[in-house]
Amino acid sequence: MFLEVAPLHIRAGQSAEFELAFAQAQQIIAAMPGCLSHTLQRCIERADEYLLLVEWDTLEAHEVGFRGSAQYQQWKALLHHFYEPFPVVSHYQIIALTESPTSVCSPS
Repeated sequence: MFLEVAPLHIRAGQSAEFELAFAQAQQIIAAMPGCLSHTLQRCIERADEYLLLVEWDTLEAHEVGFRGSAQYQQWKALLHHFYEPFPVVSHYQIIALTESPTSVCSPS
């Protein structure tokens, strides 16, 4: 499994429109072969900043399958005009995993 991490900086004042567009766009990515899950998180400290996390079963599912698809063109049309600057996307692979994060991370 690979985790795609995309910090998204949205043009000032366009967050509400971005969130509406993402509501449509997330249906596209969720239906892509190899997409296991996705989350969009909004930054609390900085307005108009988001973090997109997408789990893919393989790197190729994202880089070749999704980015090479007709659906990606729809994704681009819905979302890419909101970014300033355009995001740098990185991919991460699990090195260590805790099965029960609540028991490990909870205060004693």
